[in-house]
Amino acid sequence: MARFREHRTLIRRTAVAAGAVVLLSGAFTLGVVAGAGSTPDHDAAAKTGVLDDAAAQIAGASLLPVDKAALDAAAIKAMLATAGDHWGSWAEGDSANGAYAGVGIWLRRAGTSLVVSQVAADSPAYRAGVAVGDVLRSVDGRVTTGLSAADVASALRGNPGTTVRLVLHRGTADRALMLTRAEVPALEVTSAMLSTTIGRITVPSFSRGTGRQVRDALARLVARHVQGVVLDLRGDPGGLLTEAVETASAFLDGGTVVTYTRRDAAPTRLDAVGAGNTSVPLVVIVDGGTASAAEVVTGALQDRGRAVVVGSRTFGKGTVQEPKPLSDGSSLALTVARYNLPSGRSIDGVGIEPDIDVVSNDTRVALHRAMEVLVGLQVDTGGRG
Repeated sequence: MARFREHRTLIRRTAVAAGAVVLLSGAFTLGVVAGAGSTPDHDAAAKTGVLDDAAAQIAGASLLPVDKAALDAAAIKAMLATAGDHWGSWAEGDSANGAYAGVGIWLRRAGTSLVVSQVAADSPAYRAGVAVGDVLRSVDGRVTTGLSAADVASALRGNPGTTVRLVLHRGTADRALMLTRAEVPALEVTSAMLSTTIGRITVPSFSRGTGRQVRDALARLVARHVQGVVLDLRGDPGGLLTEAVETASAFLDGGTVVTYTRRDAAPTRLDAVGAGNTSVPLVVIVDGGTASAAEVVTGALQDRGRAVVVGSRTFGKGTVQEPKPLSDGSSLALTVARYNLPSGRSIDGVGIEPDIDVVSNDTRVALHRAMEVLVGLQVDTGGRG
């Protein structure tokens, strides 16, 4: 490990300037309003609360028609905004398995444009012919240039059965699509051999079972006698913190992965579980869409000297959201804590700086650079895996 850290430090000094932003599409709605009418019912208001009473009056008597679901969404967004919770959201049912309702595309930043980086199989976007490399021009008439990740998420996700209009550019022409949102299942962890000695594990998000999938993928690669592994976390928006700890644990042997602190509470430390593989040289690839739980894994492996990080600066989301069930079976994802990496640093609003910056709109460039680093690490460790 000492030789690995020395080599990692030497590599970091050769870093070049950096670039791209990748992000995941998404959005939220809420359902808390019921009833209608034009005459105030003070007894009902006392039972249901002023929020429901006001929503019922607006939905039932306003001059212009208004959808109750829109009032619900506005109400919950306003409450979260008042709490200063920029990452809080609402979801129907349990979304911890990684599924969500949307169109099924992932985006990366290329200059000032948003480019499709992944399309979920059998998703609305896939069935409409959306392809990797398409440029997203607008969502429901709103130009995407300059929008934040939260803006794009809010525009593309929504209740199943609702529609969203996208304008995409391919080649020399724009194409308008009206897509109907649907449940999009979580993407699975995948692994493959990149050469006779180097394997890659790709983690698209951290949902239930991700950590076990990573361990299984690593075991398959080790069985094929790999002498280096690329852990590809580009465009990974995060997910469950427990699965991030499990994933980092696959490459560590004990020790701190992350600490998190709730309001008015002492920090809680989460350590690596089980005996992980600490001998196979490891490179983590990241970009501007690597966020939250994916940053926990990246930062833990970087701070612990276990991996060389290649790519561009990560997103910088250093807070923890916790599901809070509501009476109708839906739940709030409420920001409840802030986390720190093993070194004590916070990445919230800052992100993680890679050891080797790679600036290119071609995703193959960072992968090629990662393989070059692993070849160097194989030489440095005498080819032992």
